[in-house]
Amino acid sequence: MDRLESYPLSIAPMMDRSDRHFRFFMRQITRHTLLYTEMITSPAIIHGDRQKLLGFSETESPLVLQLGGDNPLDLAECARIAEDFGYNEINLNVGCPSDRVQNGNFGACLMAKPELVAKITEAIQKAVNLPVSVKHRIGVDDLDSYSHLANFVRIVSSTGVKYFTIHARKAWLQGLSPKENRTVPPLRYHDVYRLKQDFPHLDIEINGGITNIPQVQEHLKEVDAVMIGRAAYDNPFLFATADRDIYGVDVTPPTRAMVVEKMLPYIDYWVGKGLKLNSITRHIFGLFTGIAGAKNWRRYISQYAYKPGAGAEVIQGALDEVSQRW
Repeated sequence: MDRLESYPLSIAPMMDRSDRHFRFFMRQITRHTLLYTEMITSPAIIHGDRQKLLGFSETESPLVLQLGGDNPLDLAECARIAEDFGYNEINLNVGCPSDRVQNGNFGACLMAKPELVAKITEAIQKAVNLPVSVKHRIGVDDLDSYSHLANFVRIVSSTGVKYFTIHARKAWLQGLSPKENRTVPPLRYHDVYRLKQDFPHLDIEINGGITNIPQVQEHLKEVDAVMIGRAAYDNPFLFATADRDIYGVDVTPPTRAMVVEKMLPYIDYWVGKGLKLNSITRHIFGLFTGIAGAKNWRRYISQYAYKPGAGAEVIQGALDEVSQRW
């Protein structure tokens, strides 16, 4: 099944980060970069509050739903539900090494079970008319050779899946925390490059340790797409030039002040519905990373966002604090 269109740059699914408020915020910085939900498990979707879990605004599109689980029938049902919600793509998590996924026997555990992953992707593809992709590691525990990685991709792609996002580190299921698994295992970019050479008919996206647009441009010489994770959260404004420099759109990059101004009515809307302001402000904390006034921005928000009745005026006040340094 072909992807709807080419997306050479994406922002990774991040647990407790990639909610609808973060995604709306990022859309004020980049219109074309592909966005993901955080991983949502199949039991949560089947038995939980679907509107709360899956609801999103059209502004967030193009948007991929990342699913977690190991039951082909359940995941196929979740994909059907997601298609009805209007998602652009379904992604299967085969890379998360947390205790939660280990207890559920999914995420990075599935790297050792390519035949099961193939059954899952086959079931999802039969259930929906959406592109289906897989996000995984280069290996897990001692199953970390290039031949194992290539065999995994060969088996899964035999079902028709064409799009693979590879975190260029292996995962240790024991001994490392999820945070350590993002930093401690060494990056092996060349294994991902080799995968593209050996499977030229597949779309290969690289992930791991990438923190700026020049690095993205270098990786795009070897692979089809690049995914940025935590750097997107810590320094979101690095995407300000993405539409122009990666997607080739003739557009003037926004300023930080423009991004803030666009967030104000959004904040008013959600606070008016009873949402606590810090549910949104936690995502925009890093907007001024690296420039004079960043500490003022963070300090002002930290001081006032938690107060009862706090709304968009807090963000306007924080912007005024930063502007005094320009």
